[in-house]
Amino acid sequence: MAGLPSMVHADGIQKYRQTTFAGYEHTLGADNGALWDMENLTGELYPLLSPRRPRWVAGRLGRPNGLYAHDGLYWVDGDGFFARGERVGTVTDCRKRFASLGAYVIILPDRAYYNRLTGEFGTLEAQWSGAADFRDGSFAQEEAKANTIYAAGADWASRFRAGDAVTISGCAAHPENNKTAVIREIDGDELRFYENAFVIGEEGDSERAVDIKRCVPELDFICENENRLWGCKGNTIYACKLGDVFNWNVFDGLATDSYAVDVGSVGDFTGCCAYLGYPVFFKEEHIYKVYGSRPSNFQVMGSASLGVETGSAGSVAIAGETLFYLARTGVCGYTGGIPQSVAAPFGAQRFRDAVGGSDGTRYFVSMADQDGGWHLFVYDTRRGLWHREDSREVVGFAWDGALHFLDGEGTLWIDGTARTIPEGCAREGPVAWSAEWADFYEYSGASSSSAAIPQEKGIGKLLLRLELDEEAQVDILIQFDSDGQWRTVHSLDAHTKRSWYLPIVPRRCDHFRLRLSGRGGCRVYSLTREVYTGSEIQM
Repeated sequence: MAGLPSMVHADGIQKYRQTTFAGYEHTLGADNGALWDMENLTGELYPLLSPRRPRWVAGRLGRPNGLYAHDGLYWVDGDGFFARGERVGTVTDCRKRFASLGAYVIILPDRAYYNRLTGEFGTLEAQWSGAADFRDGSFAQEEAKANTIYAAGADWASRFRAGDAVTISGCAAHPENNKTAVIREIDGDELRFYENAFVIGEEGDSERAVDIKRCVPELDFICENENRLWGCKGNTIYACKLGDVFNWNVFDGLATDSYAVDVGSVGDFTGCCAYLGYPVFFKEEHIYKVYGSRPSNFQVMGSASLGVETGSAGSVAIAGETLFYLARTGVCGYTGGIPQSVAAPFGAQRFRDAVGGSDGTRYFVSMADQDGGWHLFVYDTRRGLWHREDSREVVGFAWDGALHFLDGEGTLWIDGTARTIPEGCAREGPVAWSAEWADFYEYSGASSSSAAIPQEKGIGKLLLRLELDEEAQVDILIQFDSDGQWRTVHSLDAHTKRSWYLPIVPRRCDHFRLRLSGRGGCRVYSLTREVYTGSEIQM
């Protein structure tokens, strides 16, 4: 049925009212009412448009190299490792990765540990070098052949423990003794192994330069799952002995053994984490999960799926029971099957070097764009919306009753939604914010489809309903036909909720943009624009 003809004397004025303000949508196809760009906005009060709450400053570091939380906050400032604000150890001056198992916090790439219960700080590896005798001895109070290494004054117990796997090198009399073996007993100056662990002469062997070392593999990434530390390097996946962060080379055929396996796909591992009860390992184009409860039934299952982008291992975080990370094509959400992109609102933007964190339902990620500029975005899993906060590079996120994050300048922040704030924290000042809408390209008729007829427009009025907090202010600006000139329509400063009726000098245009720029608390409830249409002829 054909539509009714337009009224001959219609004034051509149409009203468009927006009461739902969604998230970031930096795409060329953004529709009327979409937010093209923003600064320090939040979806906390959705569907209202509002700036984020002020954050809190919890401390400042000189050279920020990492942040971690377990039963408190841990961080690395330069070459110092700090536990709950106190320096407890020295590490190398570079960016760190952390994991924990039991009482131990592990620091990579140093292969160092901190015992949370005793306060002990040290290295996971241990080494002894010197002259030693390989000879007969005893085991379990019975005589045993070729099982003992003796070195006067070696003080073995200060370096090793029974159950440690040690790598022995430097043996010249019988090179076959250069091997990895498990220490079974330590008794004074004697290291005892299983019987016939070594090949020795009738009177034993005396070696001048023996090196005995408990080794930890070089790991790029690490996580904890089911009472084991898991890590990866290159094409190899490793797991420590059950409950033992010091041993990665114990292979006794028991359920408590260490574990190592190689995978055959192209490229090196780019990250790992524990998710849904499994250790998960990422390459840029593969995802691997390790199933099983003990080394004898561990199975590595891989899929050709988008994994973590190189350089963005820190982006891996769980929010709303979904695992998020930055892939080559943008941020993805992973629930154990095929990763799904959540990066559509970024359009053609591409990012790198991401670091992510979570407060449980929101995913925070700091990323560098193609020009090297930094962006801190927040994805709300409850509403499926992105918001951009600011241009902050983040070194690490940590949850310790509230979301903490350490920025590249060394400031330790607490997110503004925290329920409790530690003593001594300073609150951030009024938040500067902005919201820029995509092009408004009003069409004749109610439809904005390709069938609608584009015409020149005049902006008649804008009706903005908002509420400002005390001492807050906001400016309303408009731009016509992408001419690059922002014209201030009005500057508002109020203490109570009210509506403003903002007349604008009529001007015909193909499209226009609107921007709100303010400081302090604000809630935008609705935006109504009156537009009158003209002919198709450019004036």
